[in-house]
Amino acid sequence: MASSGQPKVVLLDIEGTVCPISFVKDVLFPYALSALPATLEAQWDEPEFSQYRDAFPAEHASSQEALTAHVKDLMSRDVKIAYLKSLQGYLWESGYKSGELKAPLFDDVAPKFVQWKKAGKEIMIYSSGSVAAQKLLFKHTNSQPADLIPEISDFFDTVNAGPKQEASSYQTILAAHPEFPEANSWLFLSDNAKEVEAAKQAGMQSFVVERPGNAELSAEDREKHRVIKTFAEI
Repeated sequence: MASSGQPKVVLLDIEGTVCPISFVKDVLFPYALSALPATLEAQWDEPEFSQYRDAFPAEHASSQEALTAHVKDLMSRDVKIAYLKSLQGYLWESGYKSGELKAPLFDDVAPKFVQWKKAGKEIMIYSSGSVAAQKLLFKHTNSQPADLIPEISDFFDTVNAGPKQEASSYQTILAAHPEFPEANSWLFLSDNAKEVEAAKQAGMQSFVVERPGNAELSAEDREKHRVIKTFAEI
């Protein structure tokens, strides 16, 4: 562990940190697109669905065709916007519940959750995906038990915390847990060096996680940050 000492809180990114980036891009995104037409056809005027439809700008919520076109455009450009993420989470929910979707966590993740909890550490999540989508993912994993929600104390996304590459977002997360006021008692783990830098600027300990399929790290990133390949190194 870093010289700052053992953390009391472990704050985790998801994509490229606890599960492969490919799960989101190659499984979740295509699933949402394939499920969208039938969902719109069956639920367009249903009260349960209207909250997701009406969150879109009016010109895109005017018809099923307009909404579909807008969703496809946003996803093709990987635009991270709250109303799209909420809809994606709704579409993924049925897939998780049916068993079609299951989050493929890296092998070291679930055992480390157990170890951290036994050591009295809090585990929290900070991802660009919505909190609802985060909870679906951790409730339906390939680990045993599959539901890791009981191990996680809190969830943060870009709505309730802010952009992940800004130090102020990590300060917001710190402020949400005054029971852990010392920033250096937090450890943030992410595959993104810019996010790691932002967490460090907020006073947290932070390491870059290098997983198969992640973007190649620069020599500067490797020199500037501690890089780990597995949680077992912590």
